[in-house]
Amino acid sequence: MHVLEKLIAYGALPITVSDSKGYLIDEDGFDFMKISFLRDIKAQNRSLRDYSKTYARSKYYDESKPWNERCDVAFPCACQNEIDQSDAINLVNSGCRILVEGSNMPCTPEAVDVLRKANVLVAPSMAAGVGGVIAGELELKECNLNWSPEDFESKLQEAMKQTYQRALKAATDFGYQKESPEALVHGAAISAFLTIASGMADQGCA
Repeated sequence: MHVLEKLIAYGALPITVSDSKGYLIDEDGFDFMKISFLRDIKAQNRSLRDYSKTYARSKYYDESKPWNERCDVAFPCACQNEIDQSDAINLVNSGCRILVEGSNMPCTPEAVDVLRKANVLVAPSMAAGVGGVIAGELELKECNLNWSPEDFESKLQEAMKQTYQRALKAATDFGYQKESPEALVHGAAISAFLTIASGMADQGCA
């Protein structure tokens, strides 16, 4: 739900949402009122199917994944390896241009290979998921500094921007073209390694 809210705030039109039992598509797109309704449904342990009883242009698919629906950007946010090779092929065929890993390693290696060969830009979980870690740290600081929600959001956005820039710089420093869909994947891994190695060196580890 948090991803849906962020997408809407930035002017995107999210059209699908899923859970472990199936997925829901609303061709008109979700808005804040619809998200509030979805929250009520989940809070009452009801099925996403109930959404379609209120919004007739929506449709629920039981025991199915949303990756064959037309999209520009996909956000797998459920669990590890939720997108396999066949799902990746469906995403490519559905016009997906960017995949943002919202959960830890949601794509299998075979899926990543399919996406890479199709020039789909992949934002890896080790970078895309850093927002949650940063938010936790900022919340601890906020307890003492009394930041406004706007200040909190600004600091989070700046930290995410720096994460992106570090990943891209690491990729180009080690020979990857920044236009390559592989750049962010490898750059994030390299940047993470360098950060850890630097911290260990500062602690006197050889």
